[in-house]
Amino acid sequence: MDFTLPPHIEDYRQRYRAFVAEHLLPLESDPRSFDDHENIRLDVLEKMRAKAKAAGLWAPQMPKERGGQGLNVTGMAACYEEMNYSIFGPVVFNSAAPDDGNMIVLNKVATEEQKKRWLQPIIDGAVRSAIVMTEPAPGAGSDPAMMLTTATKKNDKWVIRGRKWFITGAGVAQHFILIARTSDDKRKGLTAFLYDRDQPGWKIVRRIPIMGPEEHGGHCELEFDGLEIPDENRLMAVGDGLKVTQIRLGTARLTHCMRWLGLARRSMAIAAEYVSHREAQGAKLAERESVQWLLGDAAMQIEIGRMLVMRAAAKLDRGEFARKEISMAKIAVADVLHQAVDTAIQLNGAGGYSKDTKLEWIYRYARQARLVDGASEVHKMVLARFFMQERSDFWSWN
Repeated sequence: MDFTLPPHIEDYRQRYRAFVAEHLLPLESDPRSFDDHENIRLDVLEKMRAKAKAAGLWAPQMPKERGGQGLNVTGMAACYEEMNYSIFGPVVFNSAAPDDGNMIVLNKVATEEQKKRWLQPIIDGAVRSAIVMTEPAPGAGSDPAMMLTTATKKNDKWVIRGRKWFITGAGVAQHFILIARTSDDKRKGLTAFLYDRDQPGWKIVRRIPIMGPEEHGGHCELEFDGLEIPDENRLMAVGDGLKVTQIRLGTARLTHCMRWLGLARRSMAIAAEYVSHREAQGAKLAERESVQWLLGDAAMQIEIGRMLVMRAAAKLDRGEFARKEISMAKIAVADVLHQAVDTAIQLNGAGGYSKDTKLEWIYRYARQARLVDGASEVHKMVLARFFMQERSDFWSWN
């Protein structure tokens, strides 16, 4: 097994690292760079996005003919990790959720006309997007079969009624991918649709307050009361909604992990810098065994997470679903992100708990990792099913 990156991917990785160090990290120390929701201010974002485009680092996950860089999934893994060394990185390079996952799925399954209308503006950075799936209880969460939002055919249109919540980015999104129930079939009962913000028949009920810093557009609760979607804006066939979500979430879960590894590494870098010069009782903290145990374990767990991500990425590049490998990466990397930032805060003491570093920002952001795109417990259930089916073959080298 050779984990050496191809030369062109290594070149991209180094360029992302250099851009982050030169342009983004300095912004984080300036309070004026932040909006009211603790993300990069929009006017600052647009300036950085222009620089990213000029540097040839825009939308690495998209084909070159559509204005991206054409990287495969393993190339994305190496570069996304470098991007999210900065808390501003992913959105600057147009690789942040939910746009990232939406672009990937639309590029895979949309018709050419749909790509022109719905995908290309997201790639260009002209609009933002959202995926509309999760519902308040007793509706769909981890189990899509519980979906209550309905799409009813009326002539050549679909009429949408229902309620959704925790829809990331909905506050600023222009293009939406909506999953709704079109029949009671357990496997083929859901269908995916595309709609525009300016269409009538729906509204944002509220922007839900959350614990951590927010993505642009927040996490919103939506109500649908007669939104009409032309059949031409249906994504894939009637009944393929579950397939659309599976295609989207597979890669999206892994790109979350890629980005989280960058935040974990950033946390450890802050810790390493502090313990290297802080002295107590005649010795630097880095020389103490108790500190070394914390640093060594967190560093090892980050590397384990990287290997799991790369294994899953390689399988996706070969055209496999890699569901087992993605679930393992999702669990492990969500845990190590929390471990890394918690370790860094502990070693930095009161300074880590304050806003003098970015550790408290990362800590609050990190808590969502064990929830988004499937709670860790759900992914462990997935792994248990694979294990019971495969037994010793669960650990196959193939």
